[in-house]
Amino acid sequence: MVIREGDTIAAVATAPGECGIGIVRISGPEAIGIADRVFRSVSGRTLKELPGRRMNYGYIFSPDDGEKIDEVLVVAMKAPHTYTREDIVEVHCHGGNVAVRKILETVLSMGARLAQPGEFTKRAFLNGRIDLSQAEAVMDIISSKSEMGLKTAVSQLEGGLSKQLDGIKDKLLYIMSRIEASIDFPEHDIEEVTRDDLIQETRSAIHMVERLLSTSSTGKIVREGLSTAIIGKPNVGKSSLLNALLRENRAIVTEIPGTTRDVIEEYVNLRGVPLKLVDTAGIRQTDDLVESIGVEKTREYLESADLVLLMLDAGRPLSEEDRIIIDIIEGKRVIVLINKTDLEIRLEIDEIKKRFQERPVIYMSLAQGTGLDVLEDTIYKMVFSDEIRTGDAVMVTRVRHVDCLKRAKKSLSDAAAAMLNKLPVDLVSIDIKAALEALGEITGDNITEEIIDRIFHDFCIGK
Repeated sequence: MVIREGDTIAAVATAPGECGIGIVRISGPEAIGIADRVFRSVSGRTLKELPGRRMNYGYIFSPDDGEKIDEVLVVAMKAPHTYTREDIVEVHCHGGNVAVRKILETVLSMGARLAQPGEFTKRAFLNGRIDLSQAEAVMDIISSKSEMGLKTAVSQLEGGLSKQLDGIKDKLLYIMSRIEASIDFPEHDIEEVTRDDLIQETRSAIHMVERLLSTSSTGKIVREGLSTAIIGKPNVGKSSLLNALLRENRAIVTEIPGTTRDVIEEYVNLRGVPLKLVDTAGIRQTDDLVESIGVEKTREYLESADLVLLMLDAGRPLSEEDRIIIDIIEGKRVIVLINKTDLEIRLEIDEIKKRFQERPVIYMSLAQGTGLDVLEDTIYKMVFSDEIRTGDAVMVTRVRHVDCLKRAKKSLSDAAAAMLNKLPVDLVSIDIKAALEALGEITGDNITEEIIDRIFHDFCIGK
């Protein structure tokens, strides 16, 4: 995992397409030298001669024929005080595909190679500027879908999660030191004196791990969005609800059953909670081939949905279709929406309440615009339980982190049980070390190159 000497990388750091500015980024020991071979400042001085960390006005030239490629601003930053802890040069040119691509090709022709996805951040990690959890936070910032998601990612980038883990690891190192002392100096009978203390310290560490794990469900939602399926029989108001939450007419609304023949996916930011809303095809028996495919896709989506919004028509009694849908969503996290309450109530309300018991039942009329605020309140409270403070931006957002924390908790629980049963302390130390290793995987203290490559493979090129 050591970066090869003389290996300088380059990539476009801005999104493709027409835009005001494009940036080509170069990192490595030859970054400044390569840039000097293609950049001419209006002052006539080279980047090596010019002050670092300042924008320098000039032109990028073709090394073959000396033709001007673009008017640019170039900044050179010298190691180790850079993002990658290597020399970095950024060429700020006019946006658009042609100019940026031509400058990148020119830089590559001078000896740089094209960067792999996430390689700049990978170098920042390998060179010790950030740990692995901070590196993952970089991509979370880029892909954040809400202000809360951004806040959580920024906190992790600043080391919020790492500091929490360091506190747990410090406690485990203290436990290890006491265990080692009891092994090295058995004549002082340290083991018996310290056993109760070590049990309390281990339980405290378990509690700290559990506290982080308790944020994982909310953290996943903040990072990825709450996968929410709007379901109900045809013409009950599903598409109207989607449009109301989006504040735009995204889905076609008619009185003709079966209008929605495919699932429609949209993101909406609901009081800081990103919702991945899916307007599903109404579940019913149909001979229409296209609609039947949509119904099947609805059933498949329900399997993975985090939340189901079941819509029922207040103006009609429960039908066989309603009861089939209710059976399908048995065991799912459900909010029942009784729509069209502006009409005469003919729905069997008591049967609905009995069937769903403690699950929320909300009365609404999309035609009159009532009930939406109650729905938003209910979803917000469902996501942010009393145990999780919304002001606490330190959350566990990745499945990889959850797996490591669960393994650490298992090892610590085994260590506490071993101490309670007065097993030899050298056996206890094995579990404590396993917990330390599991926590170290989150920050990258001990992790395989294969896992590192897999993590950075999901990054965009140029970051």
